[in-house]
Amino acid sequence: MESVKELLVLLVASSLVSNVVLSQFLGLCPFLGVSKKTNTAAGMGVAVIFVITLASAVAGVLNKFVLQRFQVEYLETIVFILVIAALVQFVEMFLRKAIPSLYKALGVYLPLITTNCAVLGVALTNVQKEYGIVTGIVNGFATAVGFTIAIVILAGIREKLEYNDIPKPFQGMPTVLLTAGLMAIAFCGFSGLL
Repeated sequence: MESVKELLVLLVASSLVSNVVLSQFLGLCPFLGVSKKTNTAAGMGVAVIFVITLASAVAGVLNKFVLQRFQVEYLETIVFILVIAALVQFVEMFLRKAIPSLYKALGVYLPLITTNCAVLGVALTNVQKEYGIVTGIVNGFATAVGFTIAIVILAGIREKLEYNDIPKPFQGMPTVLLTAGLMAIAFCGFSGLL
């Protein structure tokens, strides 16, 4: 069992220092696609927090009590993808009923959480680093919070950029990619925290 101090260090490291989007470059599809408006970006962030945290918990339990017990660890990728797909379906059904406006705003990017490599990457990282169930959940939650921080910041910047006079060749995705690159450089400054 990890101490509270170690869990807090992991929380900061996974959310800021090793940001899943800006330093590991995982989850770029929804990061670039859903970051046009802050409301939509925040909604995607909450959905990703829910999915990654639960996927980390369920994957940790399945890995410890099923895959390792029956020595079928080679099935972990398939099992984790099935767990993630089921959780995303749950989120999609919930949003369709509870918050239809957010469901429509997220559009195709909501089902893409299933194939979001950040979600699978966290589950596999938890196994590779041999995190316990609680540590894996903290790592998953912190990683998802880092994703949410990055996507909301990018969405805020993109909203402000709409009102600027940008040369035609740089309008749209070139400016977004340049902004994401500058954000990645800025997040490198957090590496001195730990």
